Amino acid sequence: MVIMRKLAVSQCDLSRIIEMAWEDRTPFEAISFEFGLSEGEVIKVMQNSLKKSSFKLWRERVAGRKTKHFSLRDKSVNRAYCPTQYKQR
Repeated sequence: MVIMRKLAVSQCDLSRIIEMAWEDRTPFEAISFEFGLSEGEVIKVMQNSLKKSSFKLWRERVAGRKTKHFSLRDKSVNRAYCPTQYKQR
C-alpha cells in the first residue's frame, strides 16, 4: 500500500491512477472524482512512481493539453477515450 494524503491506496489503485494520468483524454477532474486527488497530487504521484525521464516526457505531453482539463476541452468531447482505442479483436 502507498500512503497519499493520509489515505491508503492499493497498488491496484496506484496503477489505475498512473494509467488514467497517462491517457491523453482522461481529464484530471475524472481522477479527482474517482480517487479524490487534486491535479498537483496526481503530478506528485507520477513524479514518485515514474523514472525521471518518463516523468519529464509525461509532463511535456500534459502541459497545456486541452483534453486533460474539463474547462479547456471542447464541449463536443463527451468521452474519455478515442472510439477506436478499445476495439474488439
